[in-house]
Amino acid sequence: MSPTILLLLALGLGLAGWLAARARAYSFKREVPAGRLAALPNYHAWYVALWILIPAVIFIAVWSYIAPQLVSGSVLANPAAANLPEFGFERRAILNDAASVAMGKSPAVFNEQAKALVEPYREAIGQTRIIGIIITLVIGFLGGAWSFLRLRPDFGARTRVERAVMGILILASLVAILTTLGILISLTFETIRFFSMISPTDFLFGTHWGPDPMSTNPDPTRFGAIPLFWGTIYIGAIIAMIVAIPLGLMSAIYLTQYASPAWRSWLKPALEILAGVPTVVYGYFAALTVAPIVRDAAIAVGISSASSESALAAGLVMGVMIIPFVSSMADDSIAAVPQAMRDGSLAMGATTSETIKRVLVPAALPGIVAGIMLAISRAIGETMIVVMAAGAAANLTANPLEAMTTVTFQIVAMLTGEGSFDHPATLSAFALGFVLFLVTLGLNIIALRVVKRFREAYE
Repeated sequence: MSPTILLLLALGLGLAGWLAARARAYSFKREVPAGRLAALPNYHAWYVALWILIPAVIFIAVWSYIAPQLVSGSVLANPAAANLPEFGFERRAILNDAASVAMGKSPAVFNEQAKALVEPYREAIGQTRIIGIIITLVIGFLGGAWSFLRLRPDFGARTRVERAVMGILILASLVAILTTLGILISLTFETIRFFSMISPTDFLFGTHWGPDPMSTNPDPTRFGAIPLFWGTIYIGAIIAMIVAIPLGLMSAIYLTQYASPAWRSWLKPALEILAGVPTVVYGYFAALTVAPIVRDAAIAVGISSASSESALAAGLVMGVMIIPFVSSMADDSIAAVPQAMRDGSLAMGATTSETIKRVLVPAALPGIVAGIMLAISRAIGETMIVVMAAGAAANLTANPLEAMTTVTFQIVAMLTGEGSFDHPATLSAFALGFVLFLVTLGLNIIALRVVKRFREAYE
């Protein structure tokens, strides 16, 4: 069952507890001779509301996982499920068919065997819904009653509420850390499985990439990932940066030093719109507009081997995509340089361009470098532009007009096929993801260390 109903019920109970506790706290003010409480009425109200909401939300999270298991167990215990096939896939298909009809997601069953299970599913879902509502009410009532009875004029509700909020904030801050650990752990185990089948030396230093997902005896020499690493660096960290760094830095300098406030109010939002464009749109633009232009220009100068899929087309569009990352960080860093440094440089007779080159950019360099590092991390993780414009060939070449592929493209290719997850070809996607994760993590760490190492404090 959907947890939405239970969440709305918990919110209703929390609101009722909040109002009741607030009214109770105001009654204390009339009872106390001086009219002063140890905490404001709102803190008493939030104390009761939190004691209702937090236990109820925890139960709802647990119940949303347990309830489907209870429903499935109840249906399988029904005599109507006695004739279900033993084969797991067919058995699950029949149960899912009956569950879809029982929950109103489908008008009728596709399998006749599922028809007899529709009513048992409806009964089980109804029972679990009632049980969930009753338990939520009981938990909310008990938490509210216990906390409400603790309210007194000298009760330190403020301290307890602030501690509870602090705990919630700590949990929220741990989400990113726990997510990173979860990603790292999931990638590590699958990568270890892959390296138990394919030598890390063949994978990290091999120069030929061509895994066969259908092969029963995989050839280790076909798992060399050097062409993929080179394609990722060539497109994302070289071609794209050649486009993004000059344009992003120059746009930031213009917006902070030369543009009028009215002109800046239009240009800066327009530039940052590029960051909100979906990458698939950039991919269409690269495949349908930029790639043909690059091919025709190459043919016009006598390069007959140029194709419509090239590293240059993908890198150019990727560079345009990450201009806002470089520009925004450079803009903020330059704007943070104290006005006194600008004025001092100009007072010494330096021109505006000399002030920018010798004062502002060196002072803002840590932020600029950090922005470039983050932009590189964003570029080497891009997939759609490479899929639609760069091609699928794993070429180890420096010719930007040839088709080239990246790590992200091959991850998509390996995981979207019909290969087994016990095959090295499929597991190679996790090894590629593990290496890409380490590279982007390293770039982010370098960016943070650059900022920390070279940041200057201006008084």
